[in-house]
Amino acid sequence: MALITLTGFADEISPDLDTQLDTLTAEGISYLELRSVWKTNVLKLSDAQVERIKQQLDSRGIQVSSIGSPIGKIKITDDFEPHLLDFQRAIALARFFETPYIRIFSFLIPSGESPDHYKEEVLLRMKELVRIAEQEHVILLHENEKHIYGDTGERCRVLLEACQSSHFRCAFDPANYIQCRVRPMTEAHPLVDDYISYIHIKDALLETGKVVPAGEGDGQLAELLANLRDRKYEGFLSLEPHLAADGKYQGYSGAELFKVASNAIKGMLQQAGMEWK
Repeated sequence: MALITLTGFADEISPDLDTQLDTLTAEGISYLELRSVWKTNVLKLSDAQVERIKQQLDSRGIQVSSIGSPIGKIKITDDFEPHLLDFQRAIALARFFETPYIRIFSFLIPSGESPDHYKEEVLLRMKELVRIAEQEHVILLHENEKHIYGDTGERCRVLLEACQSSHFRCAFDPANYIQCRVRPMTEAHPLVDDYISYIHIKDALLETGKVVPAGEGDGQLAELLANLRDRKYEGFLSLEPHLAADGKYQGYSGAELFKVASNAIKGMLQQAGMEWK
């Protein structure tokens, strides 16, 4: 039986690293997706902060599943060259934390304009990122998200087919598809299935886009888990709760709502007859 590994965006628990690690340990999760600590984005952490994080992770037996970088989350009209320096920092961090994975995006499209108008520039930039990834032996995980070029299954597939590299894969995010009015398993999954190497676990309501615990929305997570089970997927499921007690998400969910998200996906895994660690 395939064994799922749970991980998560621990900065949704708290900006404080000790609180993040306490909650992960309590939930039996031994990986995190490193996006920010102490209200500082992963790419802006100093070398001393990075060393401190590594020491604390090692002392708690927690590893990094992916660098949750903001690479590709700039406007497609912004200068690309300075962004490549940030990319080199992401690569250095991936090496330091001993993970092959770096989460990326495919550039913000100007409001009201067609993503297809910027297709060639997007592909030019993505191919350069992939070329560097191949050279540096890291794997880029493209996250589908609203407002970027790769927001739908069709455009994600355009990117993946154009780059055609084992160093460029999908981080499949059901809730983000829902927020783009795309049904994840019915419409997007058949187009990108061959490229999926990582899963973000969050669910959402089609009517409003509101993020809800796994299984409570329209993200077709039961179908996703069944698919993963049938193809014996043994990768990461990364918790990205985006939950808020008052319905207004402000960047972190807090420890209690992180636990709600964790319990929701564990319950779904149990129902699907899947084991996790």
